[in-house]
Amino acid sequence: MKKLQAMVVITIVLAGIVHAQSWQPLKHQPTFPSPFNAFLLTDGTIMVQDSDASDWWRLTPDLSGSYVNGTWTQLASLPSNYGPLYYASAVLADGRLMIQGGEYNLSQVPVETSLGAIYDPVKNTWTPVAPPRGWASVGDAVSVVLPNGTFLIGDIFGTSLAAFNATNLTWTVLPGTGKLDPNSEEGWTLLPDGTVLTVDVGNPTQAEKIDVPLRKWISAGSTIVELPDPNAYEIGPAILRADGTVFAAGANGSGPGHTSIYTPPANPADPGTWTPGPDFPGNLNVADGPAALLPSGNVLLQASPGIYKPPSSFFEFDGVNLNPVPAPPNAPNDPSYAGVMLVLPTGQVLWTDGSQDIEVYTPKGSPNPAWAPVVTQVSTTLTRGQSYTISGAQFNGLSQGSAYGDDVQVASNYPLVAIRNNTTGHIFFARTHDHSTMGVATKSAIVSTHFDVSSATETGASMLFVIANGIHSKGTSVTVQ
Repeated sequence: MKKLQAMVVITIVLAGIVHAQSWQPLKHQPTFPSPFNAFLLTDGTIMVQDSDASDWWRLTPDLSGSYVNGTWTQLASLPSNYGPLYYASAVLADGRLMIQGGEYNLSQVPVETSLGAIYDPVKNTWTPVAPPRGWASVGDAVSVVLPNGTFLIGDIFGTSLAAFNATNLTWTVLPGTGKLDPNSEEGWTLLPDGTVLTVDVGNPTQAEKIDVPLRKWISAGSTIVELPDPNAYEIGPAILRADGTVFAAGANGSGPGHTSIYTPPANPADPGTWTPGPDFPGNLNVADGPAALLPSGNVLLQASPGIYKPPSSFFEFDGVNLNPVPAPPNAPNDPSYAGVMLVLPTGQVLWTDGSQDIEVYTPKGSPNPAWAPVVTQVSTTLTRGQSYTISGAQFNGLSQGSAYGDDVQVASNYPLVAIRNNTTGHIFFARTHDHSTMGVATKSAIVSTHFDVSSATETGASMLFVIANGIHSKGTSVTVQ
């Protein structure tokens, strides 16, 4: 049985892989013109927007779990007056996709729209959502889902916040007490202690945290080196790593992009500490751009010279060094802001750049076994079409998975459930929803989620896995009937 479990994990992790640290194009590239934002839904499929347009599409992996060999279907479109680019967004704890605002809307002219909508993946429908009261513009607002499941966005013209009620689709505006500069162009990183870290764009070396219970901002110390670009008013991604530190990439367009590493304090009310990291070589930086946490614990980043200039170069940060890695074919034409990264259940990274060439990056290295989800309770007999509860530890992963300067928010810190039939080897995802937490790095705390066994799932002896941040639990033997 141990040998069978190991083979199952390898099959899922290596589906569609050819060589480590390499890029593969999708076998079936999209037919719509500008795929950009990509979200991992809780049924294992990828939902992709046609940039600055109303249409949305679904990438479904094949029966071996390969996204490289996946196929496309069109989903419901947004209301005809809404097709945003650069907006607040998140997959919520109930499995719905929430988007609000847009720096652009159906055009190449900045409009800072306040429109919003929520997508129900079961009904395949969008429902319009009104903006927070008094917010005439939402634009490219920063956002995060808090551990309790609340979706929070920041006012781009001030310091106030707005909390979303997913039940009645309304907002509650909260004062941004103590914030030293406006929320505009800043990114938010969820920490294991429940606070939310940001690097100020308006203050050269200042970092702050949201103390959620007190609804106020507190100091997160000095980054020591300057990370924002003061002229372009941009910042790079800041991503929580497996060791509990945050790696923040700089956007300094007039010289080498700096980086800095944040170590959270034992007491969330304390600032924590920063240590300068390695500079990007030459004049490379990440003036808006993506990063992804790989299963190995390394961080994949896309950088480019100056401000908004191609070509792009790609690196893996290993905790000490920025190591160059191969780049996808379109890198010579792309500045860093053109890329979006999404960690796949296979441990690979899906990369889009608004072109019809979507690429998948295969990293090398393997995760520390201690990082994997652990299943402690689940029914061992599953009936197709029925819903079940599954409990265990580390279901939400160690990080939000992906980061960007401020304009793209595609966090995936929630559990997926995959079922692999022992006879055929075919893999079927069971849609998860209503997770008990949306926190990160929950360690030994017992958490839970619900999952719906698809009617397409093959019957018979199978293995069940929980997946978070592209890392898989050990298999649990189940029978599907």
